[in-house]
Formats: sequence, C-alpha cells, structure tokens
Amino acid sequence: MRPPAGGSTPVKAPAAAVPAAGSGPLARLGITRLGEARHLGLVIALVLLAVVGLVTVPETFATASNLVSILSLAATIGVITVGMTFVIIGGGIDLSVGAVMALASVWATTLATQSYGPFVMILCAVLVGTGAGLVNGLLISYGRLVPFIATLAMLVAARGLAQRMSNRKTQLVQQGNEMIVELSTTRVLGIPVLVYVFAVVVVLGWVLLNRTTFGRRTYAVGGNPEAARLAGIDVRRHTVLLYALSGLCCGIAAVLIMARTTTGSSTHGDLYELDAIAAVIIGGTLLTGGRGTIIGSILGLLIFTVITNLFILNGLNTSDQLIAKGLIIVVAVLLQRRSLESRT
Repeated sequence: MRPPAGGSTPVKAPAAAVPAAGSGPLARLGITRLGEARHLGLVIALVLLAVVGLVTVPETFATASNLVSILSLAATIGVITVGMTFVIIGGGIDLSVGAVMALASVWATTLATQSYGPFVMILCAVLVGTGAGLVNGLLISYGRLVPFIATLAMLVAARGLAQRMSNRKTQLVQQGNEMIVELSTTRVLGIPVLVYVFAVVVVLGWVLLNRTTFGRRTYAVGGNPEAARLAGIDVRRHTVLLYALSGLCCGIAAVLIMARTTTGSSTHGDLYELDAIAAVIIGGTLLTGGRGTIIGSILGLLIFTVITNLFILNGLNTSDQLIAKGLIIVVAVLLQRRSLESRT
C-alpha cells in the first residue's frame, strides 16, 4: 500500500527493543521467562549464602541486629543501583556515581548550607547529584563523548571538587539538623527509616521502568538506538534524562550516607560504582543494554551485601573480598555471553 503523497510511513521499533512479555505468574511484574529463571537462581544463591552464614558464624549472622545492618548497608548502594540499572538498560554506563554522591554529601554539609536547616541540606544534595548527572548526559548526548570517558572525567572532577570544598576534612552534621541523622537512628517495626526510603525508591523505579512510556523507551534506546530514533524517540534527550535520573539517585544516596555516618566526606562512595555495576550485571542486565530488571538488580545487590557481611563477620581480609567480587563479575559476564550465544 502506497504512503500518501508528501508523507512517510511511520516506522515501528522492532520487538527486540522492548522486553518480551512472560507467560508465568511474574509476567505482571515485567519479568520474562528467562528473567524468572535468573531471579530464581539469585534467590537460591542468597539462600546458600545464608546457609554459609549460619554454619560459619551462627551466633551473629541470624541476629536481628545483623540483618538490620545488612539492610542499612544495602540501602545506600541500593539507591545508586536503581539509577545504574536505568543507565545500563539504556545502553550506557556511569562510573561517577560514588564520586557524585561524595560531592553531594560534602556540598550539603558545608556550614553555609547547614545554616539553612535539614530540608535545604536534602534539597542541596539532590540538586547537586541531579546536576552532575545532567552534565554527564549532555556530554554524552550532545558532546558525543563515549559514556565511559564522560563519566570517568566526572568521577575525577567530582572527587577533586569534593576534596577542595572540604579541604580534605570530614564535615560533621551540625546540631539543629538532627532530622537527617534520625533517618538512620529512628526505627519503624525495628527497621531504620532509611531502609524504607530505599524501598520507596525501588518501588518508584520499578513502576517507572515497567509501567510508563519512559521505561519502554529506555528498553528501546538500549536495544537499538537507531530503530528507536526512527520510531520517533528523541534518543539524545532520553539519554540525558537517564543520566539525570542516575544523578538524582546519587543525591538521595548522599542523604542516606549522611544519616548513617553523620558526616559529609570526599571519601564517601569509594568503589560504589563497582558495587552498583556488579549488582546490575549479577541481576541479569545486559552491559550492551536493552534488557534488565529492577528486581534482578536488587537481588544482585543483596548477594554482594551478604558476601561483604560474611567477610566482615569471619574476619577475612578486605582485599580477598575485592578479589571475590571481581571473580563474581567475570563469571556473571561469561554466563551472559553464553546465554546470548545459545539464543542466537
């Protein structure tokens, strides 16, 4: 059938650009059959790690205080992981998340900012994080820089700016701003408020990815940018929004780490980018983009957090912990490649 004169036939994005619907009970959660199997594997891995904890340190691992400690540690990195999931599904990567979080915490804890109260501190942290993410997105989309290079430059610049602003000193949350600290000290049903903040971010991230046009466009852009462009998606603008979202999550994480440590420091978030990227990969998100889930990323995060907790409880060296994490990342990527090759 001929297109009308002077017009053009609209081009639809290929089905591969959008996650295929599953047929199981979890399909309503936006999880495919492959995702169900992968998530089941992650749950089994968590159970096995719990068994290891019960065997090696039975007197401390299963205590309520230790479980709360695991959740509190996961909360800060977890918020960053949600933003990282969007970026990687969209075909990018963000190496600057830890440094941006540190910069946001330092900026929010300067005496000038603290003098205006906790709400201004929170707003400052969120705006600084979002602003840094926006710069990343603009450099990548309109400056045509490779995401690796752009975010690496932001990592160095943000960490350096945080050091200059704080004069390489740790800045304490001053009296009068206890509301931020109470996010960590106040408990509801025995769980710190910051864990609930993390849960809210996860739920909102899931809804945004699975129940909105923004989420569908994210899968399309990551799966096939050219097809997404032909389908009418402004790929450059969407990429900017993805990195701004990642920065927003860094700002929220900065508030949480200020609550946990009562400080703002240029050393906050060291290697957080490693943990976030690793959690996303373990959760089944493709490094090439176009496939992934929030639920998978959170399960991957919990696996890494429990591993860290087990290393601490057993008194093992942190260098061994890093080696173990590196091996897990390599194995996860190899399994991803094998899975893709078996499907082609």
